[in-house]
Amino acid sequence: MKIGFLLLGILPIFGFSQTSEEDLVKSTVNQLFNGMKTSDSVLIKKSFSKTAVLQTITKTGEVKNESINDFALSISKAEKQSLDERITFSNILIDGNLASVWTPYEFYYKGQFSHCGVNSFQLVKSNNEWKIQYIIDTRRKDNCRK
Repeated sequence: MKIGFLLLGILPIFGFSQTSEEDLVKSTVNQLFNGMKTSDSVLIKKSFSKTAVLQTITKTGEVKNESINDFALSISKAEKQSLDERITFSNILIDGNLASVWTPYEFYYKGQFSHCGVNSFQLVKSNNEWKIQYIIDTRRKDNCRK
């Protein structure tokens, strides 16, 4: 009887200490934006898989590609704390080793609003670690929440 009560007291500790897959996915996405805010190219690159794709959709509907290395290099040249992309996790879907994440955002440069849009992420889990495989985003200055 005493052992049963002891186990009931200990089990919740283990349950609360575990991190959910959704939390791990969010952590990877947040790592990217922390790397941007701190101008840390190593942290940025660490967020992506080796074969990741980075794209943006222009106002005219054209899709532009950017290499992860070029992106990380350009961010590393920015003044620390000058790039602030404020995201909201709107939707996270996970099936096995695939996660899809939708994050509306507002982007601020040196504290001034620049633009808004949405990021669509695809993440893959490999070697027990979530990495960003694909990002495509929109960018606009109108119809923003700010």
